[in-house]
Amino acid sequence: MAAGGRPAGPMPDLGRYVVSRPIYSEPAFQEENEKRAQLQPTLRDRVQRACSCSRKKAFQITKSFFPILEWLPKYRVKEWLISDIISGVSTGLVATLQGLAFALLVAVPLGYGLYSAFFPLLTYFFLGTSRHLSAGPFPVVSLMVGSVVLTMAPDEKFHIMSSNATGLNKTLIDTASRDAQRVVIASTLTFLVGIIQLVFGALQIGFIVRYLADPLIGGFTTAAAFQVFVSQLKIVLNVSTKNYNGILSIIYTLIEIFQRIGTTNIADLIAGLLTIFVCMVVKEINDRFKHKIPVPIPIEVIVTIVATGISYGADLEKKYNAGIVKTIPRGFLPPEPPAVSMFSEMIAAGFSIAVVAYAIAVSVAKVYATKHDYPIDGNQEFIAFGISNVFAGAFSCFVATTALSRTAVQESTGGKTQVASIISAGIVLIAIVALGKLLEPLQKSVLAAVVIANLKGMFMQVFDVPRLWRQNKVDAMIWIFTFVASIILGLDLGLLAGLVFGLLTVVVRVQFPSWGGLGNVPGTDLYKNVKNYKTVVEPEGVKILRFSSPIFYANIDGLKNSLKSTVGFDAVRVHNKRLKALRMIQKLIKKGKLKATKNGIISDSGTTNEAFEPYEDLDDPEDLKIPTKEVEIQVDWNSELPVKVNVPRVPIHSLIFDFGGVSFLDVVAVRTMRMIVKEFERIDVSVYIASHQDNIITKLEQCGFFDDNIRKDMVFLTVHDAVLYIQHEMMHRDLQDPIFEKISLMQESKEPIDFTETGKLDDELDVQEEAMRRLAS
Repeated sequence: MAAGGRPAGPMPDLGRYVVSRPIYSEPAFQEENEKRAQLQPTLRDRVQRACSCSRKKAFQITKSFFPILEWLPKYRVKEWLISDIISGVSTGLVATLQGLAFALLVAVPLGYGLYSAFFPLLTYFFLGTSRHLSAGPFPVVSLMVGSVVLTMAPDEKFHIMSSNATGLNKTLIDTASRDAQRVVIASTLTFLVGIIQLVFGALQIGFIVRYLADPLIGGFTTAAAFQVFVSQLKIVLNVSTKNYNGILSIIYTLIEIFQRIGTTNIADLIAGLLTIFVCMVVKEINDRFKHKIPVPIPIEVIVTIVATGISYGADLEKKYNAGIVKTIPRGFLPPEPPAVSMFSEMIAAGFSIAVVAYAIAVSVAKVYATKHDYPIDGNQEFIAFGISNVFAGAFSCFVATTALSRTAVQESTGGKTQVASIISAGIVLIAIVALGKLLEPLQKSVLAAVVIANLKGMFMQVFDVPRLWRQNKVDAMIWIFTFVASIILGLDLGLLAGLVFGLLTVVVRVQFPSWGGLGNVPGTDLYKNVKNYKTVVEPEGVKILRFSSPIFYANIDGLKNSLKSTVGFDAVRVHNKRLKALRMIQKLIKKGKLKATKNGIISDSGTTNEAFEPYEDLDDPEDLKIPTKEVEIQVDWNSELPVKVNVPRVPIHSLIFDFGGVSFLDVVAVRTMRMIVKEFERIDVSVYIASHQDNIITKLEQCGFFDDNIRKDMVFLTVHDAVLYIQHEMMHRDLQDPIFEKISLMQESKEPIDFTETGKLDDELDVQEEAMRRLAS
């Protein structure tokens, strides 16, 4: 033994490995390796298991439905409570201002934004699985709700006629009735969204969010940010416009804003621009020095307090006609049932809002769950937000999800659990009950500017497009298409269009997958695409096709085309040309131009072989309709034939399908594969399948692929197994027997060859008749 307890002698070469094992076809492997019995539970067993109940199972179900029972008993009061209090106060101040600001997007009185920032926090505290998520309104979702509200309750529906002192009639808007109706619509939509999310959670279909790819979400949220910006721009300018919705609504709004830009209120414009500038500068400082600043500067709160004081002290409403909040109701409204009769008008929008709100919330939750190493239950999140929205809808709120900035504040200020959320709800409660009156002088342009300043992160997503284009052009196209569609069509139709486009790209990529002919890396069992590597070598007489996709009805043509490109010929055409050549030989034998013996075909002595006259190289439909069996005469199809028929050469004797990238087959694919095998077998090319998954064999068996002619021993575990098996078979096959050699010489020379056993003329005629009978049969 060497020092350190290591064995003496040379160390093994760990950079190489050598494996010695038999060549495994599927039957050979199954014979040596017994499969485990897969016992499928019966329907009765499943029902019994689902309906059975025990104390432990009941407690687990309860904990899964109320995640608070999982983390609250483990709460570390001494370590976490102070951090959660600081985080809760900071988040509560931000949530208060964002609730007021996002109410502008929904087109409801601002006080209802405070309700929307309060009630969802209460239910998510008990039901949510994320420890850092701050439930409440989000600008994109709020704008989608506002779009429905403005569609169903536009200003035009609330015009009233009023006469002044001069007796002239004037059209006014009944704002009280309008606002009341809009609150009913927003709360009813919130209730409906909650029901949809609850149904999704109960049906365990949280996977639906997977179809909202990151590029799709990026393009959609960026377009939504532009929509939000335009909707808030008119508030910053204090310019009144019509409420446009649907296709090209953002374009019409911009046009009208610029048409009326002369009516801009200078006081509101200056306040808005200063707010945007200060908020963005301080947010940049918070981001750059986040490791040095223990608590981010709550700039929105500071700006709001200062702006409110300036507006109150300078009396901006009376002196400069500035638009202010005016009234914020104190206290809570009693719960109201939803207007169920409106469900039919908003079901489509409700579905898209439910999915988008859930997707945004879960995406944010997963970011922080990964960072702090705890799990997120997607289906439970559906239930949590569903109940939160049903509960909030009863109290005149609009749809809740989460805001990126608010959740970031909660996490960055030291929040550990949802205790921070319940404390932030307490801060919002104080604003609702006591502080709302103090914010009434606040200019609306300041709140709109706070919204715009919070859009920076979404606008910055535009810079993802060049990176996506370099990495994956299809993903970049999904981003751009969703963005453009959402700008032109509106958010609801734009999201649907982006989703359909994204699914179409998947279908196209599956329908036209990558494929290639493989060759062997010399000295290894590795097989790579022959077009990509110079050193790989195709086995002699063998073609290997890798098709990297499930095979189903939509890409069958792609499989056939890739097969023709790989082997270099069409098996059906080769077969038809060979039949045509044999029919020509039959005609020449009848005319006496050729003679058929037991050993092959020869030209008639002393005559010109007219079989080499030009023959039209077109498939004769009449000939192809004649049922003909191949003549039992040995013909070397790769040599020159005694007839002028262009029969494509077949330079291979074996074809291997590499099914390593095939995850499933459908019935059409199995039927097509069976047809391909038969087409190649009748032109003397053996077909093999390699590197398959177990479910592929199961599907082939279920669809009746195997029979007496197509056996399981054509299936091999790896491509190398198949190649070694083919080479072994070729070594033991007598390719050059005497008769085959004479036939080859005969076809190449065009001259009669003396056979050792030609026999008499009668014997020759008997052989000719026999050959013709076989040709005609």
